[in-house]
Amino acid sequence: MGHLFADITLSNPRRPELHPITLQALADTGALMLCIPEHVALQLDLQTESLREVTVADGRSMRVPYVGPLKVTFDNRLCFVGALVMGDEVLLGVVPMEDMDLVLSPSRQTIMVNPDSPNLPHARVK
Repeated sequence: MGHLFADITLSNPRRPELHPITLQALADTGALMLCIPEHVALQLDLQTESLREVTVADGRSMRVPYVGPLKVTFDNRLCFVGALVMGDEVLLGVVPMEDMDLVLSPSRQTIMVNPDSPNLPHARVK
């Protein structure tokens, strides 16, 4: 299938005077959370809310800062989430993807708004 990337915009809703950052994020269906590198957290002046213990792919556990809130924008969708500060690239986990009702299209090698709900994100709540 390869890697799927999305152009997303991140901003700090507590600091609207700061310019948003648009960057490429790797869609990671094996991750729940949004993960951002430290330099992104610094650029957006995000406050550490707590520490979280995470287990990475090789089985190691570590404590990482949990920051937020962040406003995530993709196409005509947005959500507000916290993020784990770790790694050297932005990982878009399933929580923000589900919140924005995005779907992965392996045949097109792209991430897109759910075609079944093109105007508003749909959430199943039952």
